[in-house]
Amino acid sequence: MAEEEAPEVELSGKQKKEIAKWFLLNSPCGEIQYVAKDVRSVLNDDGAYDEAASEAFPTYNKAQMICLDLPRRMGEVLITSFGELEENRFLDPRTAQVGIVDHVKQVCTDVRPATDEELPSPYIEEFRCALDAEVLKYVGEAYPKGVCSVYCTKGKDLEGPGSDFELAVVIQAARNSPQNFCTGSWRSVWNIEFNDDMQVLEIRGQMQVGAHYFEEGNVQLDAKHECKDSTILQSPEDSAISIASIIRHHETEYLGSLEASYTNLPDNTFKDLRRKLPVTRTLFPWHNTLQFSLTRDISKELGIEK
Repeated sequence: MAEEEAPEVELSGKQKKEIAKWFLLNSPCGEIQYVAKDVRSVLNDDGAYDEAASEAFPTYNKAQMICLDLPRRMGEVLITSFGELEENRFLDPRTAQVGIVDHVKQVCTDVRPATDEELPSPYIEEFRCALDAEVLKYVGEAYPKGVCSVYCTKGKDLEGPGSDFELAVVIQAARNSPQNFCTGSWRSVWNIEFNDDMQVLEIRGQMQVGAHYFEEGNVQLDAKHECKDSTILQSPEDSAISIASIIRHHETEYLGSLEASYTNLPDNTFKDLRRKLPVTRTLFPWHNTLQFSLTRDISKELGIEK
């Protein structure tokens, strides 16, 4: 007797929303709009999709630290938790402007000047502005189309020395080329603690690289790295130069290690993953891998050769 097919179970609206939300949140860098279009089509439930999008897009935009143009060519604003003032409003410390953001459309719909309460005190701004200038110089040299911002995350109302405060440096660079089947991004966050008692700067960095190649396949990279460093507390200009130098050193070192590991991938890692002698009892010809083509062999077996 043939087995009876299990009856189809209709998903609830909440289940549809959670599934859609998962796909949106896990979209590769720069591809959420393409994913959203397909998810909406497959879901066929505008209510569930709209609810999922309203929850997923803000989280995704802040995680990817996307950069949006401010209206009237007033600059750019990074969408990060450090610059989030309230729902859909993000501060750009460099221009002292606040962008009002439509997360789902990923556009800045309006802009207003930041209030005095939203900006650091003149004492803190001197350190922040000096560091911003040095990091901007570094990013311009190191990352094509890179953007950066420096935020005060603690002690922004201090009027002079005597207490601790913290700054956060955010660097983002993305290269999206879906027509060439690839997207990629670099994101790094550097938290700097200014310890006035010990006259020391404690620096913690987190770097993240994402890449997606999808020409005749689907390969993704998501690499993370954390590090710590320190330097002495000096004048705003000298402190900024020291911090930028430390950031440059660690990011260059991490990028170099990534390049080295992937350069050695075909010669070392892939060889180690493969058995010494396959079932054919013949060594794999690593010196001439072009003679093998999985697509060609499968097409031949299925009789669909062109």
